[in-house]
Amino acid sequence: MEQIIKSLLENDLYKFSMGQAIYHLYSDYKTTWSFKCRNENIRFTAEMIEEIKRQIRLYCELRFSEDELEYLHSIRWIKGSYVDFLRLWKPRYEDFSISDDGKGTLLLETSGTWLNTSMYEVPTLAIINEVYFSMSGDYDKLIADFKKRADEKCQKIIDGTYKLGVYSEFGLRRRLSAESQDYIVKKLSDTKAEESRFLGTSNVYLARKYNLTPVGTMAHEWIMCVGQGDHRHNPAYSNYYALNSWVKEYGVLNGTALTDTITTDCFLRDFRLTFATLFTGVRHDSGDPFVWGDVMLAHYERLGIDPKGKTLLFSDSLNFEKATKIYEYFKNRCNVAFGIGTYLSNDTYMTPLNIVIKVTKCNGQDVAKISDVPGKSMCKNQDYVDYLNRSIDWRMKNEVIK
Repeated sequence: MEQIIKSLLENDLYKFSMGQAIYHLYSDYKTTWSFKCRNENIRFTAEMIEEIKRQIRLYCELRFSEDELEYLHSIRWIKGSYVDFLRLWKPRYEDFSISDDGKGTLLLETSGTWLNTSMYEVPTLAIINEVYFSMSGDYDKLIADFKKRADEKCQKIIDGTYKLGVYSEFGLRRRLSAESQDYIVKKLSDTKAEESRFLGTSNVYLARKYNLTPVGTMAHEWIMCVGQGDHRHNPAYSNYYALNSWVKEYGVLNGTALTDTITTDCFLRDFRLTFATLFTGVRHDSGDPFVWGDVMLAHYERLGIDPKGKTLLFSDSLNFEKATKIYEYFKNRCNVAFGIGTYLSNDTYMTPLNIVIKVTKCNGQDVAKISDVPGKSMCKNQDYVDYLNRSIDWRMKNEVIK
């Protein structure tokens, strides 16, 4: 196979947003990340695993060019000190552990500084996806089917079947291939409609290539590591520590808060007037989007903040039909935006892989995500999950809200 990841810009923007804050505030933190395929009956052959290893070695040989660094520095909140760090930075193959269990299960972990391991997640998932689909099916038929479906989607945007407000492409980690993501991003950038404005993509490389807005703020890892990586902290206050550090780094810039790392109910205890004012909006990633949106808008109103000046960003397993319904429901009440991933970058007759690489340890201790719905968490120590749940439960039942 040709080299899959050909530029270190081929990563999601939020990895650079978080990376800068990690560099300035948490450069000594160490993390472990673990791979999981949530699909049943998926088998990786020995040839696939060897190709994944080869592709990751090729990725680890990449360096940022001066033109790429100049582009990153042009992003409003990216600082020169971080750009100087990236000038020296390179991925380390030694941070990867890749093997199989002899039965077709891919075993992959990365360990090292948070600065390094955070950057590996998205390119590694993109490599695994492309290797799997290129070596397990008829790729020419897959890409032809993908392009046919992509063309049909764009035509329905043009004719008004879909109304999406402001939307972006978030599909790098689970794309069919580099070719598929490039095709859909270019296609969407050329698709114009009155109530559907394509803003950009999370893929910084493609944003630069097509002169689009790179999109992305923070991921669950930020709340998990900042909130739970300092073992002196009560993990039920993870959101407070994470949001406070984000404001320390960015002030009023780059401000979309992720709500569901340790449940949205607990998030709202910390998302009080100061944070709700400073952050431009919030992102939905689990649970019923309509219920969540109503809860968030009511929260803003209780704080005396006009929701029409805030953005609700939806990013949980979306397709255009679902996004249209959400847009119609909220469009006159706030700013509505969408980040749409697999449906845009890997929609074919084959079922896409539901694969993740999640942070499972920070500074030698377990960390966990307690989502708004079961099944999205990934922790190797159930005792820690139980402890985190007890901490959240105690806070929710006993804390006096000022």
